[in-house]
Amino acid sequence: MDLTPYQIGPDDAALADLLTLMRDCFAYMEGRIAPPSSLGKVTQTSLQKTASEAEVWCIGTPPIACMILTPKRSCLYLGKICVAPTHQRLGLARHLIDHATDRARQLRLTTLELQTRVELVDNHATFKALGFSEHARTAHPGYDRPTSITMRKPVV
Repeated sequence: MDLTPYQIGPDDAALADLLTLMRDCFAYMEGRIAPPSSLGKVTQTSLQKTASEAEVWCIGTPPIACMILTPKRSCLYLGKICVAPTHQRLGLARHLIDHATDRARQLRLTTLELQTRVELVDNHATFKALGFSEHARTAHPGYDRPTSITMRKPVV
């Protein structure tokens, strides 16, 4: 299997498979996190818009792992990182993070940033093992407690 991440654009037929992958990967969160994941609002059309405004990277054909990279002022934001349940624990997340690090260097950004939900302690451990550390806790609108953890990793 080729583990090289490849970018897909807004007109790529793989977007349909990508949306299915994301839904499969985020399904276990249903009922575990509050508020519900924003993925519930993602459609093929909104994913096309995302692919035209940010970088969508995948591994595998059809995609078995993906992430969305959005350059910000001082960091590269990693969103919707997911690996198909059937392909977890094979190092695919590490390949994605390594690729994001390379992209950050190319863009002259010094930090990778992502968010994970407070309830998803397994994700916290995974991201820590990949070199991220907690930077902040924030609350979604309408919540009086932290609902998300912002994690960062320096690009060296």
